[in-house]
Amino acid sequence: MSDSISDLLIRIKNAYLARLSTVEIPHSKMKEAISQVLKDNMFIKGVEIKSKGVKKILILSLTYLNKTPKFTDLEIVSKPGKRVYVSHRKLPKVLAGLGISVVSTPKGIMSDKEARKKKLGGELICKIW
Repeated sequence: MSDSISDLLIRIKNAYLARLSTVEIPHSKMKEAISQVLKDNMFIKGVEIKSKGVKKILILSLTYLNKTPKFTDLEIVSKPGKRVYVSHRKLPKVLAGLGISVVSTPKGIMSDKEARKKKLGGELICKIW
């Protein structure tokens, strides 16, 4: 697999479409950081790390509001063949502030709102609403 970030996001989206309560994903620090941003912005309920022998997995608990998923759709912006970088002034607002953009900055992975407050730009990973 060449793009593990896209795999993470698509697995979460598919789990919501299948109405699952949890989803298991192979662990990496980048996936863990993105999952934490999703948790902080209430798109998922919880992030748990478990070991299966030598390998680690992320177990994400999904959030529903009256049987409706909190995660409606997503757009993957940066891909391995085309990276997209933005300054803090040009960070896009997703659905007039109802969604978030996930940004990889020099200070770590954060939402667009945090990056604007800290005046940090970086690689625009995805938009989620």
